[in-house]
Amino acid sequence: MSNHLPNEARVIPLRPHGSRPSGAPPRQAPPAPAAKEPLWRDLVGDVLRRERLAQERTLKDVADEARISMPYLSEVERGRKEASSEVLAAAAHALGMGLGDLLTRAQGELTRVTSRHPAGSRRGVTTSSRDGMCLAA
Repeated sequence: MSNHLPNEARVIPLRPHGSRPSGAPPRQAPPAPAAKEPLWRDLVGDVLRRERLAQERTLKDVADEARISMPYLSEVERGRKEASSEVLAAAAHALGMGLGDLLTRAQGELTRVTSRHPAGSRRGVTTSSRDGMCLAA
């Protein structure tokens, strides 16, 4: 008989672990995951937070001046919320910037971060001699 208990499953391998059938191509390592491009909300939040900290201002101070809630501004800074253009403009103005300044800085950060990716990992991305940005709602 067998040394197995009645309710215990017995596994019989079809071929020894690690062996390949004859003529089978060697296994290749799975492709490395492509580098993730940052989200726009993360970039904008980083710019807002860096500017606020550079001015040595509190989250409460900026939120009050922007007339938005402190928890919401915190979520925007951490990239957890996709803020409307009105909220972004209010936060930017509270920091002494215009909406265009905020978006230009975020675009610069996006350009800086994505330029680190090797050319092969940016399939389908074409570069242009124009420097600009397009946002759609």
